[in-house]
Amino acid sequence: MKGNVTHTLFAVLLIGLYSCKEDKYAEALSPEESIATFNIHENFEVKLFAAEPHIQDPVNLVFDEKGIAYAVEMPDYPYKPEEGKGKGVIKRLEDTDGDGVIDASTVYAEGLADATNLMPWKGGLLVTAAPHIYYLKDDDGDGVADSKTSVFTGFFENNSEAQITNLRLGIDNWIYAANNGQRSDVTFKDAPGEGPLQLRGADFRFRLDKGLFEKESGTAQFGQTFDDWGNKFFTQNTLHIQQTVIPNRYLERHGHLSSNSVNQNISDHELEMFQITPPPYWRAERTRRRNIQYQEQELNRVEYAEDHFTGASGGTVYDGGDFPEGFNGNIFTGEVAGNLVHRDVLAEDKESPTLIAKRASEELDKEFLASTDPWFRPVGFTVGPDGALFLVDFYRQHIETPVSIPDDLKEEMDFMHGMDRGRIYRIVPKSGVSETKVQDFSSLDSKTLVSHLAHKNGWWRTTAQRIILENPKAEYIPLLKDLLSNENPNAQLHALYLLESMGALEQGMVEEALESDNYGVRKNALMLAENFPKLKEKIAEKINDESPIVSLQAILSLGNYEDDFTINQLAKALIEKGENKWFRLGILSSNAGSGEAILKVLDEKYNFSGTEISWKEDYLKEVNHILEGKGIRAKAE
Repeated sequence: MKGNVTHTLFAVLLIGLYSCKEDKYAEALSPEESIATFNIHENFEVKLFAAEPHIQDPVNLVFDEKGIAYAVEMPDYPYKPEEGKGKGVIKRLEDTDGDGVIDASTVYAEGLADATNLMPWKGGLLVTAAPHIYYLKDDDGDGVADSKTSVFTGFFENNSEAQITNLRLGIDNWIYAANNGQRSDVTFKDAPGEGPLQLRGADFRFRLDKGLFEKESGTAQFGQTFDDWGNKFFTQNTLHIQQTVIPNRYLERHGHLSSNSVNQNISDHELEMFQITPPPYWRAERTRRRNIQYQEQELNRVEYAEDHFTGASGGTVYDGGDFPEGFNGNIFTGEVAGNLVHRDVLAEDKESPTLIAKRASEELDKEFLASTDPWFRPVGFTVGPDGALFLVDFYRQHIETPVSIPDDLKEEMDFMHGMDRGRIYRIVPKSGVSETKVQDFSSLDSKTLVSHLAHKNGWWRTTAQRIILENPKAEYIPLLKDLLSNENPNAQLHALYLLESMGALEQGMVEEALESDNYGVRKNALMLAENFPKLKEKIAEKINDESPIVSLQAILSLGNYEDDFTINQLAKALIEKGENKWFRLGILSSNAGSGEAILKVLDEKYNFSGTEISWKEDYLKEVNHILEGKGIRAKAE
């Protein structure tokens, strides 16, 4: 009898301990139940696009030129798969009954380690899977990839949250990739004799149509996006939106700048967010312990377990053209730890060559979308052919690198719990989005294809751009020239860059673009003007442009020259704008703006060293550093 009582008490204790353990972490909801927990902007609604079993552990979604959806699954997260045993899958998703919800899927490719991102290219898919960027293609039309080629290799591969990812085709025809600033030695299969490109503190970009690859400014983590004018923004955990102010190609002209960091946190609301889920037990407990430690060590430091960005992911510019007025050009960022979607409205900074990210007036104390489902993990977004914003939900009980969690807390956590689940949603305005059926862009006649460069939806424009870039034809040239007179500045820019890619860009076209009413067109026209030496004086005129972004680009573009005209123009610009660190760095990045000749002009014309001002001292110190790097003894004190 006594034994039975003991056994019963022991069983009760086990049940109690198990219940306490289970209570710490909620269980999964069905897709419909999860959607019911979403608090979203009053003008929008969320519709299910795909869910388990057709999709599991999704981290990226793209649509090819036929409008077919492909998604990457990353079931290995957060662990590094064993060599040759990656479980990553690329799925082709199908809606066979036309109701807008995926009801069938095909495995396009499997056995991939650390695959995170896709981009359609020449009928196949480019895939980031550190240490590689692969090219996969279905050669026989059965929906399954038959070939896999490593196009680039050598990328950092020791942290799944900081590896090569986020392929984006820019307006300038370069393909950009996020590298998180990781050290890598990258080789290109089509240029084996060039030796490895050493990446460190930089991102990556390449052009397969020209066989080019190089470093790019920024240290994007998981989230890299561009606005219509090529301004680059990226996401990095606690800093949910940064901008790269100066492209890397300018920073390395003389190779002696003391720092090439050009990341700018452009948020005017810092780290604050408004989640409606409590922090998970492990995070709250870890934060409690750390704060005690900081106090004991008398450190002026506080860690937050909630209401502050810690897992920002997948920032994406919405350019679908179907959202209500004021939403096009907004950036949407997921917060996987806070179970929410944050929205930033971009505005020009009239005093500096950057943009400012602001909260919308109706979201000063709430988020665009927030969920009470702690499994909701919005890792990324895609603008679809229909103008909807597709949201990729990894949907896991836990999303964190295990090495950062104390061992005793990990004992109660199963990091793979939920790996059989995953959701993709469509965010649409209640007024609806376009339902135009996508034709196969690769089979369109030239006139129709080029006309799509003026489409209101960025997916249509970029897809048309890509198809033209993949297979340039002489018949495109007159159509692109006609497009230069289109009232749509997006169409004008696509036409300019595609003409440049085919060697058909003319000086007069660039001159006209330099006078555009749109600052983004003027900014890009300056970069294109670098190909025409006779436009040097036109470039210099734009240093006084009303847009600081255009003004900085003029300084950068003019800095490719080293003659007396350039030196005098940059000296004048330094006097007028040098107080701002970005203008100052733009001038210093050039040989003309950092040599002994400009020092002489500054003293003789402007008595530069006659006044002690901190920014002038900073400039002179950097000139000394540069000249010493060149082996020249400077006289800049």
